[in-house]
Amino acid sequence: SIHFLSDNQIPEISEATIAKLNAMGFESAGKAYSPTEIFETMSVKNIALLFVGGLLIGFGTRYAGGCTSGHAISGLSDLQLPSLIAVIGFFIGGLLMVHVLFPLIF
Repeated sequence: SIHFLSDNQIPEISEATIAKLNAMGFESAGKAYSPTEIFETMSVKNIALLFVGGLLIGFGTRYAGGCTSGHAISGLSDLQLPSLIAVIGFFIGGLLMVHVLFPLIF
């Protein structure tokens, strides 16, 4: 399939990353543009994961008073303390998701 504004080339990632992703069950790592295990296989688990992720993003955007780009670009350039706190929270949340929650799910 062709992706919007893309020449459909597969991104180059390191062999170590491919091995880690393969160990987590992503056999399409290094072979497809996006992980087919998540975006092309519509299982109940994947639909639930995408649905919960969407709800969390919507809740977080509303709770933080804006999106990550709005806080990081506009808020920080205006030296707003709430934006600094929000960006730090986004960063910590991203780290927790990648290093704690993601390995538990996959």
